[in-house]
Amino acid sequence: MSQRVAIVTGGIGGLGSAICRKLAQSGRTVIAADLDARAERIAAFREEMADLGERVAFEPLNVADEQSCSDLVARVLASHGHIDVLVNAAGITRDTTLRKMTTAQWTDLMRVNLDGVFFMTRAVIDGMCDQGFGRIVNISSVNGQTGQFGQTNYSASKAGLHGFTMALSREVARKGVTVNSVSPGYCRTAMVMAIPENIRNQIVNQIPVGRIGEPEDIARAVEFLTADDAGFLTGVNLPVNGGLFISF
Repeated sequence: MSQRVAIVTGGIGGLGSAICRKLAQSGRTVIAADLDARAERIAAFREEMADLGERVAFEPLNVADEQSCSDLVARVLASHGHIDVLVNAAGITRDTTLRKMTTAQWTDLMRVNLDGVFFMTRAVIDGMCDQGFGRIVNISSVNGQTGQFGQTNYSASKAGLHGFTMALSREVARKGVTVNSVSPGYCRTAMVMAIPENIRNQIVNQIPVGRIGEPEDIARAVEFLTADDAGFLTGVNLPVNGGLFISF
């Protein structure tokens, strides 16, 4: 069996970079796909991944642009021959109450958080089905399960993401392709750490395990769902939230 090839969108973000590292450590060749507008962040990411050698590479991608997604997949197929794992981790927030939300705040977020998943997944799904193996993991959110004040757009996109997961999992299950979601709670990312400390402390007080998550907590869940022997897990939403929201 040749080495598995994984694409991680939003790959240089807080969660994305942890996922890239974990997948590379588990033996995958990883393509971190993200916007190329942040030269300093890209340089820092490459330095962070230097110990992994050629197992992690950066490729430019705008998930909100259909052609950009198609071009990325074509480049990866040309250089590696196959794509085995897709982690849709790219996402943005545009927080405000619905009464104040502009059409642009709604559509810009949906273009990244939902359209981007459609563009990327559609671009890889035929190849995965043809080769009889694929692992797709969509990064949803606890706020897609519970809703959150000021996040009607974000919560709707993340809830919709798992609806997409469940439907697609039924379409491709017989082809050896699994499709699952991971719903992180509050994790130590730039977005969460930008929350004022007093509010962050209030959030921690509501989490049964008594802390916010680490990006590695999410990466571990993604690695589990993308393993070769995880073929009987599909259509699953795996909450990784420290017990903040518990259901079955």
